[in-house]
Order: sequence, then C-alpha cells, then structure tokens
Amino acid sequence: MSRFIRADLDAVKEYVPGEQPKDMRYVKLNTNESPFPPSPKVTEAVTKAAKTLNLYSDPELTALTAMTAKTYGVDAECLLMTNGSDEILNFAFCAFGSKNAPFVFPSLTYGFYPVFAELYGIPYVKIPLKSDFSIDVNDYRNVGANIAIANPNAPTGKILSVKDIETILSSNREHVVVIDEAYIDFGGESCIKLINKYDNLLVTRTFSKSFSLAGARLGFGAGDRELIKDLKKIKYSTNPYNVNSLTDAAGRAALEDYEYYMNNCSVIAKNRDFCAEELKKRGFFVTDSKANFLFASHLKLSGREYYLKLKERGVLVRYFGSTGAENFVRITVGTEEQMNTLLYETDKILAGE
Repeated sequence: MSRFIRADLDAVKEYVPGEQPKDMRYVKLNTNESPFPPSPKVTEAVTKAAKTLNLYSDPELTALTAMTAKTYGVDAECLLMTNGSDEILNFAFCAFGSKNAPFVFPSLTYGFYPVFAELYGIPYVKIPLKSDFSIDVNDYRNVGANIAIANPNAPTGKILSVKDIETILSSNREHVVVIDEAYIDFGGESCIKLINKYDNLLVTRTFSKSFSLAGARLGFGAGDRELIKDLKKIKYSTNPYNVNSLTDAAGRAALEDYEYYMNNCSVIAKNRDFCAEELKKRGFFVTDSKANFLFASHLKLSGREYYLKLKERGVLVRYFGSTGAENFVRITVGTEEQMNTLLYETDKILAGE
C-alpha cells in the first residue's frame, strides 16, 4: 500500500476470487462457471455489436431492461441492469448501509458481503448457521438492521423457501432485505414477485451462472421503484455506462434463447445430484445443495489436503479455509464427464495412490 491510501481502506480485507492457474490444463470446478458455452445467438449478437464499439453503450439499457422485465414478470421501472450482480450488491451496501444502518448476514456466506460493509464503514454482524449449515429464519426476525442473504447460500448450497423469505421481510419492514439469487435457477423458487408486496426487498440476479455469461459481467437488481431509484443514483454518480455494448447484446440474445439455458440448468442439477450421491457412497458429507456446486467434506481428508491432491491431478475445486469451512471444499458442477473425472481422481486419492 502507498502512503496515500486512507487508513480505513488499508484495513479492508478484500475479496479473493477463485484461482485461475495457467500452468496446465485443468478440469475447472472452482469458480461456479457454467460448463456450457453461450448459445450461437449470443456469439452472433456480440459479433454484430462489435461493429459499433466506437459509440457509447445505452446508459438506460432500454431494450435489455424491457426483455428482462418480460422474462421475470416485473415492471421495467423495478429493474436496474448492472456489471454483474457484484455491482448491484455494491450499490445496495453503499446506498442503504451506514454507521447507523448496519447489515447482518450469515457467518458462512458470499465473501463480498463483509468486504462491502468494511469498504463503506458499515457495522455488521455475522449470524451463525445451524449445525446442518442451514439458516435459522428466527435469527432474522426483527433484527433491527439491513439483511443480506444468498439464496441458495454460498458455499453451502442450502436454500430457504419463499415463505421463509417472506417471514424475514414482514418482520423487518423498516430495513432493506437483500436476497442474492445468483444460483436460484438450479433448483430453487425465486422470490422476485414479492417486490410488488414488500418495498424493502431487493432481489439480485446474475447472468454469470445459468446464462453462461461469467466473462460478460451482467446482472440486475429487482425491487420497488423507489428502491431502484436509490440505486440508480449510485450508478449515475459513479459509472453511467456500467454495462458495455457487447454485454448488452449478449444479454438480450441469451434471453431470446431462454429455453436453451434453462435446459442446461436442468442438466447441471441432474449432474449435481448424481455426484452428491456418489460422493456420499465414498464417505463424504455433502450438504443438500440447490445450487450449481457441492459443499463436501471427508473424515479421512482435510479440506486443504483434498483440494491440493485434486489440483496435483489436474482437477481444481475451491478451498476457503475459513472458520466453519476449513474441512470442506466447494465443487462446481460441470458436465457428466467432468464429474466422473472428479470421482475417478477422488477414488485414487482415497486409495492412497
């Protein structure tokens, strides 16, 4: 750090993204990317859009917003398209958090929540998960603070029902509740339609996982019109052209091919459930994940040891090493072939080979 950085920023523990090693070809199961490529329509749309890169993108993203609104059954004025869902989360912490408006979130969850809180000097409390890694809804009743919950949660994959989400919303009407639905398309029910009932709900979504656009960086927030106006104020005060023309085109083309992507999500869910059962047969504890990843541990292997031995064999998984997850790895669900490779290498590790 230079001598010029603010002292409070020097203390921020920044988010650490999943590793991207280039030393060999890996079966890459560590960053929750889709194993499937974008549809041909996306490639065609991006190629066409590249011809107008000399012009600024549409700051309102009018066409993309309208298509997204139609896809999810909400009003366009209740949406804000962003540079990945990380940006809408960033906007939310910036807009709604302060020294007098703290945040609470699970003790084991998406690593960006505490980073954003620290970045903006927002007090926060981590609420412990239950022994089975699930969220206890009662812990979030009348907490007197803003709330951020990933649903399904990361890295556990455990999910709350829409009824549970509504319990949290109804008991915290004076505070914003952020429901991060990055993984909802792999087996959960979205609560996005609740934005018409609760003006304190912000639902965040991403095109990175279920729409195979991790490299394009596209997400959105859905909420009450006034809530979205608050977030637009942050956008237009920082980066009005936050979504570039190529990503805009990719997002519209992806929504046109919605069925292709939802079919891919079904395949991933099938592969997830298959791999979970196979790991259990091998003595692993695996949470009941409804996301595109598995959270697993084995009594005979530490999480770090399993991660390192898989890496030596060309299979990348995510090891966090944080309290509560030190014995676990998070395994992104890929193709059937990729999951069979994981199982094959796991068998060799367990056999001491």
